[in-house]
Amino acid sequence: MDTDGLAGLLEQFGLSEKEIDTYLAILDHGESKASTIADAADVSKRYVYSISEELEERGFVEVDDHAVPTVIRPVQPETVVQRLTRSVEQMEPELESRYTRTERTGEQFEVIKSRQTVLKRIEELLGNAETEVTLSLPASILPRIRSTLEETVERDVLVLLLVGTADGERIDTASLAGTASTVRTWDALVPTMLTVDRVHGLLAPNQILTSSTSDTRAIALSQEQLVPVLTGSFLANYWPIAEERYVRSPAELPGTYDGFRHAVFQIALHRTSDTRLEATVEGAPVADRDLPTRLSGEVVDVRQSLVRPVSSTVPIENAFEIQVDGDRYSIGGSGAFLEDFEAESVTLRRLEDGE
Repeated sequence: MDTDGLAGLLEQFGLSEKEIDTYLAILDHGESKASTIADAADVSKRYVYSISEELEERGFVEVDDHAVPTVIRPVQPETVVQRLTRSVEQMEPELESRYTRTERTGEQFEVIKSRQTVLKRIEELLGNAETEVTLSLPASILPRIRSTLEETVERDVLVLLLVGTADGERIDTASLAGTASTVRTWDALVPTMLTVDRVHGLLAPNQILTSSTSDTRAIALSQEQLVPVLTGSFLANYWPIAEERYVRSPAELPGTYDGFRHAVFQIALHRTSDTRLEATVEGAPVADRDLPTRLSGEVVDVRQSLVRPVSSTVPIENAFEIQVDGDRYSIGGSGAFLEDFEAESVTLRRLEDGE
């Protein structure tokens, strides 16, 4: 390594240009008087005294001010490196702690080259899911992430799982229980596609998960404009033609849902048993989204394709209607434009007969 390279590394540890010149002069001359170092570094003798004290505090040099004149000697390079290494290692836990507590912001895009990294990203995204997951994957991968899926469902996250099979592969329906809110299967391999909370997504060719020699690549992204497109593709192109194999029992009520599709899913499940429901919706009218409003009323209709029987006219439609003082209001989720009201959260409770 040349002098410029060493100077650059020392600069990364907080040394100024003059401090570096002085320290390099001390290294070159060994034990020396301040006047010798001053001449070599082209600085004043007074500056050498001052900077040597700072270098001593950092562990780079030793200053013998009992000698006349004062003598400055470099610390053994091995000792300096050991001290710097310990300092860096001591920084790591605090850096890691602060990093994990601080959520990364902005758009993110990552190209993934290995099977293990793809699986790791899937489990990380599932582990951080708060409201909604859509996931398609090969049946052979399901055992690998089964426990993470079960934990995600137990956190009351809506999980729509599509499992693809190949070459006559059979899936035992009993093995699907608990892995999602509802599971569908398809007698073909579909692209591995994951979306989480309308913000995070992953798209991977199946070869990267099913073949040890594949040179394909996966993409992970965090972007609020693109991820809903992946969700729409999942719901419109794959979900409708797959066979429904498992549906979780309706949740206990009352329940509050920040994920709109989860609220629609629960409404659909409860209405199959003719349960009367009241919905309290926090949000705003589509015509004036700057006007926060709360609506409460009986659920009188639902349009959805998340679970059978399907009641929507198009696969991606998810909405419901409530009756308030004789008037009916259609409720949609984030970005609603056909409905009367855009919901941010929905609370459902049973209506007893006579209410």
